[in-house]
Amino acid sequence: MCLGIPGKIVAITDAGRLMAMADVSGVKREVNVACVENGPLEGLVGQWVLIHVGFAMSVIDEEEAAKTLEALRDLGEAQETLQQMAEGARALEGTA
Repeated sequence: MCLGIPGKIVAITDAGRLMAMADVSGVKREVNVACVENGPLEGLVGQWVLIHVGFAMSVIDEEEAAKTLEALRDLGEAQETLQQMAEGARALEGTA
């Protein structure tokens, strides 16, 4: 399974290398936009994309980006709960 993280393209950083700056939940990182460019790169500024291992894989709309970010937050909370349950189980095993 591959996981794409929504990010918003905020600037083109190196047009020759097809690189852009993306804002991913407040964290900025450079991504390659070769998979999503279909005209002047400046047209990508302001667009939402799904990012996987440093590549913008597809352009998505803002609503889909928001839903995906919400689902990822929910998964993070579920992961935290599972981790706490596992730690509790290990603590019980250690006292038995």
